[in-house]
Amino acid sequence: MLTGELRNKIDRIWETFWTGGITNPLDVIEQFTYLLFIKQLDDVETTKENEANFLGIPYEGLFPEECQKYRWNKFKNLGSAEEMYDIVANGVFPFIKNLHQDGESAYARYMGDAIFKIPTPAMLSKIVDGIDGLQLGDADTKGDLYEYLLSKVATAGTNGQFRTPRHIIKMMVNLVKPTPEDYIIDPAMGSAGFLIEAQQYLRDNHKELFLNAKQKEHFNNTMFYGNDMDRTMLRIGAMNMLLHGVDNPNISYRDSLSEQNTDVEKYTLVLANPPFKGSLDYDGVSADLLKVTKTKKTELLFLALFLRILKLGGRAAVIVPDGVLFGSSKAHKQIRKEILDNNKLEAVISMPSGVFKPYAGVSTAILIFTKTGSGGTDKVWFYDMKADGYSLDDKRQEVKENDIPDIIERYNHLENEVDRRRTEQSFFVPVEEIIENDYDLSINKYKEIEYEKIEYDAPEVIIGRIEELETEIQKEMSELKKLLKQ
Repeated sequence: MLTGELRNKIDRIWETFWTGGITNPLDVIEQFTYLLFIKQLDDVETTKENEANFLGIPYEGLFPEECQKYRWNKFKNLGSAEEMYDIVANGVFPFIKNLHQDGESAYARYMGDAIFKIPTPAMLSKIVDGIDGLQLGDADTKGDLYEYLLSKVATAGTNGQFRTPRHIIKMMVNLVKPTPEDYIIDPAMGSAGFLIEAQQYLRDNHKELFLNAKQKEHFNNTMFYGNDMDRTMLRIGAMNMLLHGVDNPNISYRDSLSEQNTDVEKYTLVLANPPFKGSLDYDGVSADLLKVTKTKKTELLFLALFLRILKLGGRAAVIVPDGVLFGSSKAHKQIRKEILDNNKLEAVISMPSGVFKPYAGVSTAILIFTKTGSGGTDKVWFYDMKADGYSLDDKRQEVKENDIPDIIERYNHLENEVDRRRTEQSFFVPVEEIIENDYDLSINKYKEIEYEKIEYDAPEVIIGRIEELETEIQKEMSELKKLLKQ
């Protein structure tokens, strides 16, 4: 989470944009992100140069000799604000827009219409100084910064433009364990948080893939996919992926639920937290999704989409609102039946309602399933998450209570869960029982509450104690009255 000091610094930079005349929050985020990207590009370049020098190997960087003046550490130290403004507006900005000039990469597609909007040299100088003072060492902090910026968009909680908390994304990725052979998609990608965590998992756990030319090529060009309908988010996502070392992610401006999305059995892993406050017209939805579940609710349609786009054997870890688990409409039951009867539902992890605060207080769950096309669900593992390491109020401050390590440990050793009782935090439920309960997937349907028997004294004993207390009170009152008369 961002420290109070870092928030204050970001607020001051935001105020500089605001007072300088850039008042549309998404414009602020976009311009802020461009400058952050320019700084981080230089930081990454410096790190790679230092590594090459240490190893004594040649390094051909992003900045040719004639473009060295476009690096953050060069132009930030220029003598005058006017000189810096000229370099950034007429040199640095065109340079970053044309980094991938083939026009085919996601970066080239979505940076092509980017516009530099900072109006004055003085304003740019102040913003550059402010960004230069931000300590953004790790990916978590960068992600939290994006989340904090997006929280300033008035419509953030309404149209889904807030990121899934990084620790929840990390948990989901650790549960499904991406492999070097995977084809990974987030069909509602936002700023690409799931894709970035997936690539980080592969870097940490499969270092060998970078020694294999074929796997490395797959990692950089054909492993990662994302769709979104907001070009600002696509630009942020493309920059984010490039900064994290993925050369050419397949990021598309696309309505994933519409007919324009023709993907069928293309991916091996879906990681997503799709928008679930929307309701669409039937005309705007792909017909084959409506065959699975006739509904206008986006959360149900996305589940149908995941099943369509996964290859046989493909896995999914996705967030859904609690209503998906127990909704009684025909569409709700259809999609649950499809997942349970025709595929393999492995886990339902219920999360507390505070996980998405301060943006939304809705209760959610994580579904983990495998596409089989022929069933396979014999029992489903349920976990009742009560704490995620942060307070469940709007402040979301760090706390000791955290079920996430326990969830990962137990999911990785499900053979030890077989004999767990329904009174415990996690347990299995046979699929037959779920079917008998109308395909209800809410944990409270199956959880048993253990009542502890408390022995009380006999009523006459309790009455006797009350009488003793009454006598004592009357005695004390009498002595008090005597004192007052003296």
